[in-house]
Amino acid sequence: SLKSSGQQVLIRDPFNVLYMGINTKNNPALRDLRVRQALAYAIDHPADVAGLVLIAAGPGFRKAEARKQWNASVRDSAARMDMAPGVEELSMHVDSTVIDRLTEITAPTLVLLGERDKRFAAAAGLFGRDLNVHDTVVVPDQGHMVHLKAADRCAAAIRSFVAGIS
Repeated sequence: SLKSSGQQVLIRDPFNVLYMGINTKNNPALRDLRVRQALAYAIDHPADVAGLVLIAAGPGFRKAEARKQWNASVRDSAARMDMAPGVEELSMHVDSTVIDRLTEITAPTLVLLGERDKRFAAAAGLFGRDLNVHDTVVVPDQGHMVHLKAADRCAAAIRSFVAGIS
């Protein structure tokens, strides 16, 4: 666990909106997808999760070749967008833990994505099949960065979801 490996773990009241960015360069253990994904936390600590919000998210890939192709596309995108070195690590996939254990997540879930985010539309279908999805919100005329380009609509969907599960 993070605590037993000497990492600081903060416990907060539920329903906070929290972004977690992790610098994987100084601790190779943090490259593990299970550490970086809210999905994995929901699997390992279901009693701690009151609700799960997945924004333009996917569960990863079972096949090593698919993970390799994904990781290559992430590296290419980061280079094209002139992003800071290492930022692509946040989107890399190293194993199939999340997709293999997806059905173990029982928390009420909101799936949120942009209408033009075709790559993650398939994931929304998978989540609908395997998770306790209370709502799937597709924001019209938006792509993958829906949370940045339609922040008000995303926030409204999240507020509605949280109100419905509290």
